[in-house]
Amino acid sequence: MDTHSSDSKEKPHIKCAIYTRVSTSEGLEQEFSSLDNQRESSESYIQSQKSQGWILLPECYDDGGYTGANTDRPALQKLLSDIKINKINCVVVYKVDRLSRSLLDFSQLLEFFDQNKVTFVSVTQHFNTNSSMGRLTLNILLSFAQFEREIISERTRDKMGAAKKKGKWIGGCLPLGYDLNKENHRLVINPAEAAIVKELFDLYLKERSLLSVTKIANEKGYRTKIRNMADGKVGGGVKFTTTSIAKILNNAHYIGKVRYQNALYPGEQERILNDQIFTQVQEALRYHPNKPQIRTPTGKKIGLLSRLLKCSACNKSMYFSYSSKRGKIRYCHYVCSNAQKRGYDECPTKLVNVGLMETKVLECLRKITKDQRLTPKEWDTCNLEEKRTILQNVVQEIGYNGKDGILEILLNEKKKIFKFEVSKDELKHHPVPPRHQPMETVPQLRQNLLLAHQIDDLIAEGKAEGLKQIAGWLNMNHQRLNQIMNLLLLAPKIQEEIICPKNEVISSIPEYKLRDIAFELCWHKQLEMWQSLTKD
Repeated sequence: MDTHSSDSKEKPHIKCAIYTRVSTSEGLEQEFSSLDNQRESSESYIQSQKSQGWILLPECYDDGGYTGANTDRPALQKLLSDIKINKINCVVVYKVDRLSRSLLDFSQLLEFFDQNKVTFVSVTQHFNTNSSMGRLTLNILLSFAQFEREIISERTRDKMGAAKKKGKWIGGCLPLGYDLNKENHRLVINPAEAAIVKELFDLYLKERSLLSVTKIANEKGYRTKIRNMADGKVGGGVKFTTTSIAKILNNAHYIGKVRYQNALYPGEQERILNDQIFTQVQEALRYHPNKPQIRTPTGKKIGLLSRLLKCSACNKSMYFSYSSKRGKIRYCHYVCSNAQKRGYDECPTKLVNVGLMETKVLECLRKITKDQRLTPKEWDTCNLEEKRTILQNVVQEIGYNGKDGILEILLNEKKKIFKFEVSKDELKHHPVPPRHQPMETVPQLRQNLLLAHQIDDLIAEGKAEGLKQIAGWLNMNHQRLNQIMNLLLLAPKIQEEIICPKNEVISSIPEYKLRDIAFELCWHKQLEMWQSLTKD
């Protein structure tokens, strides 16, 4: 008796649902229809698996008179809904094509079953995803489904390409200056918007700056094209950005053309501009590129508060950027994306100094949370990525309003906004000292060599584990730090001349010219190379 009890516990009940379908409604009124035949065979199969704990659910999922080419079937949708609420463990069909005749739909349904841990069984084809053979069959079917999807994509691209070559409008966001005639699906000129387009082209030829054109257009009250969204909402009708202006200036629709794969084809729409002004603008964009004062670094050059900090005044994100002066001094900022795209006059916050903002945020966080990872002792041992991970675990969002001087911090745990008064001047870096305090410029080469000695002392005294940890402290690239440390390979006499304050020639020697000298093993040869360099 105990053995029987343990066996029943090892085999939990598997709740089975039978799905049946026929394409036509003919014969459904008969006493024993095709649906009944499918269900009877499926019931027999479930009964044969009774020892495995299979039980039949009383709910019927019958689609009579519905095609298998799509999933728009009431009983199938009811089946999927019941699966979502864990009412079903196994779906049984008479044949695979009863579930779907489309490989694409079939693969999506099987993926849905797998996500919800539901077994799929075909009675007459011995298809069961619980078995290895069933899973093999599944993989084969999914491969064919992927092939079908790729074929559909290729056909769609070819069809769209052929339509564009004929100059037809194939859909998408309507360009400013045109409306859509829904009867013949062609673009027709909107006179009021067309006048704005002409003015934007004239403005660019005069200003030669995307940002200047953006500012003037917004000051005049011009707005982007209003469009109806797929969900019924209305989009567009907002201020221009440099990106939206650039798209307008590059749009070949305005000269009655359609662009496809870098080639222009005659379009069905009427032109708004003549070829001459359009060509002049393209040449101006190509040969007179706008030189932004602030550049966005790529790759791993991100700030500690990237993806967390936003401008509360504009409700836009602030991203890490930098600017350089005479190619030597580098300033890092968090810049409001609205200010960058529409001009600094559009944003009261504009930009803030990276170091000052990060220091202020840490200072405020230590007041409102007792997280030990934020204490100076723990924090200073982490590199940039580790610090970013800690902040993302603690903080949900950081907002700063330069107009009101309010810093807002929303914590993940408490879901409460903490506000601090932080004036704009506290976050503004002043690189130029007052005139009554003359600044003694230290040659960069001398600074780097002194830094290398300081780092060497920290490692020797055991205050730092290695260069990787120090790179995190300095927020510096590990490769760059290695280049600085290579200065220690120079002969003592050369290092003495670099550090000596009276040696003025050091100011004119860039660091990269010393790399070959540092890799020379013989100090005597190093001195000869050094003397040749200083004479030049």
